[in-house]
Amino acid sequence: MKPLRLVFGQRVRDLRREAGFKQDEFAEKCGFARSYMSRIETGGANPSLDAIEVLASALKVPVRELFPEA
Repeated sequence: MKPLRLVFGQRVRDLRREAGFKQDEFAEKCGFARSYMSRIETGGANPSLDAIEVLASALKVPVRELFPEA
């Protein structure tokens, strides 16, 4: 079983790509550094609840859409 951070990051990456954003564009839209966005997408960062809310808002999806089905 993959760690939740890794699965979450992959989901964010997939949704970002589906929305047509390059990583640096999306990071700017969220107000994050590109390096932080990269760490989120690769599972290297443990984003706060506030950051998760920002990601969901920028992707125009409910927060629950960022988490895989258990």
